[in-house]
Amino acid sequence: MRLAHWAVNAPLRPLLIAVFTASFVLPAQAADLLTITRDALDNNAALASARAEYLSVEASRDVARSGLLPQINATGNVAHNQQYESQTSSRVGTGAGGVNGDFSSASDDRYNTVSLSLEATQALYDEVTRREVTQTERQIDQQVYLLAATEQQLLIDTASAYFDILRAHEILEARLAQERAIGRQLEQAGEQFEVGLIAITEVEEARATFDQSRADRIAAESNLQVAFEALEQLTGQRYASIEALGDSMPVGLPEPSSRDYWVEQALELNPQVLAQQAGIEVARTGVEIARAGGLPTLQAFGNYQYGDSDIDNTAGEYSSSQVGLSANLPIYTGGRTSASIRQGTYQLESSQYDFESQRRSSIQQVRSLYTQVSNDVETVEARQQAIVSNRSALEATRAGYEVGTRNIVDVLNAEQNLYNAIANYAEARYDYVVNLLSLRQQAGRLDVEAIEEVNAWLTGDEVNFILPENGGDDRYESALDIGAPPQPQPGM
Repeated sequence: MRLAHWAVNAPLRPLLIAVFTASFVLPAQAADLLTITRDALDNNAALASARAEYLSVEASRDVARSGLLPQINATGNVAHNQQYESQTSSRVGTGAGGVNGDFSSASDDRYNTVSLSLEATQALYDEVTRREVTQTERQIDQQVYLLAATEQQLLIDTASAYFDILRAHEILEARLAQERAIGRQLEQAGEQFEVGLIAITEVEEARATFDQSRADRIAAESNLQVAFEALEQLTGQRYASIEALGDSMPVGLPEPSSRDYWVEQALELNPQVLAQQAGIEVARTGVEIARAGGLPTLQAFGNYQYGDSDIDNTAGEYSSSQVGLSANLPIYTGGRTSASIRQGTYQLESSQYDFESQRRSSIQQVRSLYTQVSNDVETVEARQQAIVSNRSALEATRAGYEVGTRNIVDVLNAEQNLYNAIANYAEARYDYVVNLLSLRQQAGRLDVEAIEEVNAWLTGDEVNFILPENGGDDRYESALDIGAPPQPQPGM
């Protein structure tokens, strides 16, 4: 299967790897999405753990197979032996002196022994072990899909973190421009109040709006910092800058533009669904193993034994050999076999429910994401038009303010509406990109090639990992002109 092949060989892909040191070497050029993705594939701890888990399961197959291969064991023993004996005897005699007495003797024996045995066995019929081998092979299949799922999750997490940085950076720029514009409004309101053109209430309105804009800017700075940290956690790297997303990126429905197509793709390719499906086969094999516990086993064996000793100060060598068949039939195991079958049956049932739950979840997520992407296409267009409309409204409000038909509160509201529209447009664009990639992930079609397609939408312009300053030129400079205040009429 292509998916399985892609997942297993993921560690073998050529990666453009940055050297990772404790001091974090910062690259001179802005990093693009593809470079950062490759860094994540190489350095992410969760993915490395999943790869190690796959290799562990793969090794367990060899462990299980060993039970069907010849087993040869050799044992040897060298010992020094010491034996203690005692003997007492009584003897009645009439010697010349007619002496009666007892006679006692004692001895101890010390000797050395050497023994060697060699035994070989070969399983001829062992259904339990054979089915255990089958189970480990199915576990490997399951682990392949789990590894693919982990890798795809890393791809979407990395892309999301990347675009979250761009999103936060763009919103922060808008909030900084908003704060400067409203700050100018506050200064102007103070000047007008000093000459009696406006009431103190308008000054306080301007001050409250300025305070809110300042809070919005602080929150945007925090969001940007959090986004930095999220990307570093995924890749183990720090970057001086990343590439920006182009304004002319294509925004359209996913191809093919059929929700049913993407649902079918999810059922066929989603690695989480396939992993749960493979889990059913693993559990079914577990039931077969339990049933095989009541079957007989048959093995061939052969052994050779050799021994030598110097007991009684004489050499004594001996040897023997034996070949034959050995059979074992479990008759009663205390109910273990039947209990194991019940246990395996319930585990099989559980895995079937897990598969159905994952299948339903994937279908729901694909449908929701397809709908979301479709809505995002319209939302991006609407948010872009909202910027144009709010800019026109601001210009009209400024014109009215200059002739005295609109007050400073109206200008402040128009300013806020414009910058909110700019921030909402940024949100809509990045939501579209992330949701499109998420749809591919749920359909099991998120890979490096998909990342390359999105990477082509980047402009090469740098977004520095440094918080923008409160001053300086920016793309919103034209919106900062709040207009001239109304002038007092002669005689007033």
